[in-house]
Amino acid sequence: MEIIHSPLPLFALSAPLIGAVLILCTGSARPNLREAWTILASLAQFAFIYLMLPSVLQGTVIECPLIDIYTGMTILFRVDALGMVFALLSSFLWIIVSVYSIGYMRSLKEHAQTRYFFCFAMALFGAVGVALAGNLLTLYMFYELLTLSTFPLVVHKETPEAIEAGRKYLSYLLGGAMCILFSMGYTYYICGTLDFMPGGIVHNRGSATILRIILAGFMIGFGTKAALMPLHEWLPTAMIAPTPVSALLHAVAVVKAGVFCVLRVILYIFGPAVLRDLNVWAALAYVISFTVIFANIIALTQDNLKRRLAFSTINSLAIIILGALLLNADSVRGAVLHIAFHGFMKITLFMCAGAIYIKTRKELVSEMAGIGRQMPLTMLAFAIGSAGLVGIPPVCGLVSKWYLCLGAYRSNEVIFLFVFLVSALLDAAYLFPIVYNAFFRKAQEEPPRIDEVPLSMLVPLTVTAIFSIVFCIFPGGLFKFFNLAGLVVKSISWGM
Repeated sequence: MEIIHSPLPLFALSAPLIGAVLILCTGSARPNLREAWTILASLAQFAFIYLMLPSVLQGTVIECPLIDIYTGMTILFRVDALGMVFALLSSFLWIIVSVYSIGYMRSLKEHAQTRYFFCFAMALFGAVGVALAGNLLTLYMFYELLTLSTFPLVVHKETPEAIEAGRKYLSYLLGGAMCILFSMGYTYYICGTLDFMPGGIVHNRGSATILRIILAGFMIGFGTKAALMPLHEWLPTAMIAPTPVSALLHAVAVVKAGVFCVLRVILYIFGPAVLRDLNVWAALAYVISFTVIFANIIALTQDNLKRRLAFSTINSLAIIILGALLLNADSVRGAVLHIAFHGFMKITLFMCAGAIYIKTRKELVSEMAGIGRQMPLTMLAFAIGSAGLVGIPPVCGLVSKWYLCLGAYRSNEVIFLFVFLVSALLDAAYLFPIVYNAFFRKAQEEPPRIDEVPLSMLVPLTVTAIFSIVFCIFPGGLFKFFNLAGLVVKSISWGM
């Protein structure tokens, strides 16, 4: 593995930070300029990240050390295949959500828009910092920045319900952070380093009991942000936030960052060989399987569309972690692909939910009969995202779920194959009725003619829906997600 040094990771992180400062300085007096900074910063960050893609595809790791704090403890940016997947996803979808946010916030004439766009930029600074982190210390710093920068977005409405949701959000995530800090400290104590290494760094370091305790701390801490049950309740509560924030939480940042961190721990701190020796992967897989199934069952009972999608996200994130825990090359490939593909599909669904609310003020599934004939493009995009989450062609969820199921089959773990298949059936049970009712049922009262949302909202959700199809047909296309997932699998020492 060749390692090269480059300032590009630093440039990529500087873009949202500079953009956030410019947004704050511009303020509400010049909204067009303020929103131009948002778009320009998102484009610049994506450009810097995309410039690193060819090197990473050649198997090169890009490093940018910043500050040596102590022996074996450095603030380090390191771009490998797994980090590139999350960085590409976050930076590209920031462009999409930024355009959507402008239309959404202007349509509702929302207050505190400068604060909103400033925190939005800082959240992406944190998310991409997590993606490009070269060790646990750097990851933890950006991980906590992500938590703090998204708190004002969760409480944006400033209602008593929003404030309560924000309190719950912080109490859960900061509580989980304490567990991470404990496990980080113990990892450094037994290893003398916190750097990520394909296949893990804890082999022959400490007793089996100590390693199990460290793993438990990481799983509880990062599992809280990934909304694993029973640590999930903050996520449905946080759906009181504006819809672009919900999209950010589910598809780009927070919970996706939690899942990404779990994969870092499984594959780059412990590694498949150690997890097999500790004999804990199966127990963890059964716990995660409970989240996979039960989250979908709860989703079936939710009438509020955003809450239904929130429990759907909990299910999808658990599927990613379950794929990694199967410690099989195919299932890990599927898990990495689902990080990216789920982002495009789920952000499409949330943007559709926001579009429906903007035009109709409807939030309940039971009120959406016939809406497909009023907003056909929006609901067609919703249908595409729904089909992808189920795993139906020609949407990219088919590709990632195929590899997840293939990994379970080749591992001779029929029970987990069954979990994946039942999960897909439940996805269909709570998503397809929304699509059916939208297009094939009439509303009880004939509603007035409703046009589609403004182009600033319609174009983003259409683009992500189209990409969701393109990635199924060309999974190794523009962003090379399939190739990057293959490099992740190739780099890991499987210990078999």
